Amino acid sequence: VQLQASGGGLVQAGVSLRVSCGASGVTFSSYRMGWFRQAPGKEREFVASISRTGSTTYYADSVKGRFTISRDNAKNTVYLQMNSLKPEDTAVYYCAAAPSWRSTPATMGSGNGIDYWGKGTQVTVSS
Repeated sequence: VQLQASGGGLVQAGVSLRVSCGASGVTFSSYRMGWFRQAPGKEREFVASISRTGSTTYYADSVKGRFTISRDNAKNTVYLQMNSLKPEDTAVYYCAAAPSWRSTPATMGSGNGIDYWGKGTQVTVSS
């Protein structure tokens, strides 16, 4: 199983960026997917999650209204559209997969029940 995140980069505050995470070796449509991030010197934190069908999404308060998570099950890919980026959004962004049959938005939000983690992609927002 492999989760490969991509699309990170160095951007200025206020612009948009979309990161993607492609999955292989797993029945993608059976997994709740999520994005987490870890800034230097800080613990990894939940950003957003999406149900296996894409019908339900959840966001951390810090990104609500600015970030949008989506998925394309035909492409085995989950996306995170990040708008109005701020310097405090600077972090390594990781995607994660949790089996839908034993995960809830709450468990994923707390980082529990996750079977697979991607390697992460760096997002740096300059002021």
